[in-house]
Amino acid sequence: MQKFKGELLMLITAVMWGSGFVGMAKGLEHWTVFQLMAGRFLLASIILSFIFYKKLKLISKAVVWKGAILGVILFVAFALQTMGLEYTTPSKNAFLTAINVIIVPIIAYVIYKRRIDRFEFIAAGVAVVGIGFLSLQDSMTINFGDFLSILCAVGFAFDIFYTNVFVKAEDALALTIVQFYTATVLSVVSVILLGEVPTTYTSEGLGIIVYLAIFCTAVAYVCQNIGMQYANPTKSAIILSTESLFGTMFSVLILNELLTGRMLVGCILIFFAILFAEVKPTFRRKKSYV
Repeated sequence: MQKFKGELLMLITAVMWGSGFVGMAKGLEHWTVFQLMAGRFLLASIILSFIFYKKLKLISKAVVWKGAILGVILFVAFALQTMGLEYTTPSKNAFLTAINVIIVPIIAYVIYKRRIDRFEFIAAGVAVVGIGFLSLQDSMTINFGDFLSILCAVGFAFDIFYTNVFVKAEDALALTIVQFYTATVLSVVSVILLGEVPTTYTSEGLGIIVYLAIFCTAVAYVCQNIGMQYANPTKSAIILSTESLFGTMFSVLILNELLTGRMLVGCILIFFAILFAEVKPTFRRKKSYV
């Protein structure tokens, strides 16, 4: 069991994140976008601060500004993702969000001029075709919610990219705590500016926020951070990418969402593109030994 500890923790993270798409969709029946985000991030921030209170000592000026950058990016990404759920289905939102894996190399090329190899080009091309099958309507236009979901994938790609850059010099959990508090502040300010301060609430609405905060945010990120210490990067990325599959599964089981044949083809193509983009380092290493 110890041998598969990392993989198991990564799988827990993927399941939690997958269920989060349904949780957010249900949460929007009780809260506005920013109310939902404010409650989720505030509770998750408090939980992480309580569990990892020793990490608070590691919050330096560098951690504050780097964590704040990550927090702004996370806020924007989650806002786009949650708003997208108001116009599209959780399963489509999940798969379109997952293409952030393919966008990261593009960001690396634009910012650091890192060459994009043929494997990444192929993966990107397959993903675009998959998006077409999944999202394009008969009029050859894309649903507004799907468009927001694609934009959120870009946001999460920046989050992944800069997190990988910043954790090389700073403590990962300390950065995460600052990131969550930054997202909390921005969400609360948005609620106030938009005049959305809640005066009433339902027990189901509160329960959804508690679930999202504890399981889909705090537990998921802790499992991810600890699991990455044991599982190799390629395995981690592949397992985490299954969040889109779990998101679809929960959407069908809980929300009774119907998937058309064309949508299923799009989902399969996008998932294949994600896997292809991640396993290519292993493929190339094996090839070099021949």
